[in-house]
Amino acid sequence: MDPETRNPGNPVMETERLILRKLTANDVGDVFDYCSDEEVPRYVSWYPHQTLEESKQFVDHVIRLYEENSVAPWGIEDKDTGKIIGTVGFVYWHPKQARAELAYVLGRAHWNKGLMSEAAKTVMQYGFEAMKLVRIEARCLLPNIGSSRVMEKCGMEFEGILRKHIFVKGKFEDLKLYSMIHDGNLKLLEGEGE
Repeated sequence: MDPETRNPGNPVMETERLILRKLTANDVGDVFDYCSDEEVPRYVSWYPHQTLEESKQFVDHVIRLYEENSVAPWGIEDKDTGKIIGTVGFVYWHPKQARAELAYVLGRAHWNKGLMSEAAKTVMQYGFEAMKLVRIEARCLLPNIGSSRVMEKCGMEFEGILRKHIFVKGKFEDLKLYSMIHDGNLKLLEGEGE
């Protein structure tokens, strides 16, 4: 791989209330805590985890992605408790096109506190600076108002509806598409929203 497009990895990053770090085998219980809640995956393609083994398989998969130097999510650690409360990161990355898609999930006990936008802004900043991205996009199902708010708080602009774009949980669904373009002015990410 061209060194100019090599994945810079998942360094530890800190925000006011969070530590973004790689998941480890010790995080399986925390992951199960939020992934087993039926409300958390309500608007995504995966189903609630029924067993610790399902959460272990997810964490093992993410660890393999780290080892392969592929894009992979950061675990979101709550500074107050030391627990992993969600993940945030890029689900695809096209280095030659300088484009990536952001995705995230957060435990329900932590919704509506500005934590996900805090984490997402940090990852977006990293994408623009370390990964040299020009475009970061994110998508969500139409009823997922919480996710739309996160994107808007992060300074992303609504681009439109991708009609019947994804087959999820037995039916085709429309998706809202948001993006942010890096035009050399990263101050958009600083201090806006919560």
